Amino acid sequence: MSSYTGMDAATGRAIHDDDHIRQSIARILTTPRSSRIERREFGSILPDLIDRPLNGKTRMQAMATTVMALAAWEPRIELTRVLLQTGTGAAAGALTIDIDARRRAGGQPLQFAIPLRS
Repeated sequence: MSSYTGMDAATGRAIHDDDHIRQSIARILTTPRSSRIERREFGSILPDLIDRPLNGKTRMQAMATTVMALAAWEPRIELTRVLLQTGTGAAAGALTIDIDARRRAGGQPLQFAIPLRS
């Protein structure tokens, strides 16, 4: 089993394995494509979709761009399911991408919920 070590973007402390993958996924999905000077292709168009009406078309675009961005930029995982979840009640208006994946090295299942809008 591979071990990944990186730095937590919020605290500066070391993070490992699943936490590192989760942070990487969140960074990929929330970085607008073409916003990085030296890596124009990095990121996704997901930030452009956040304020669009939440209908079937937008939902499918959000899930498709998630799959494409993670396939391009996160080689440590293999996606098995991607869902766009909307908040209800007090959390109305919240959006979350739920990701089920498997590690390419070892095949361990992974589950992440990446908040897009609170």
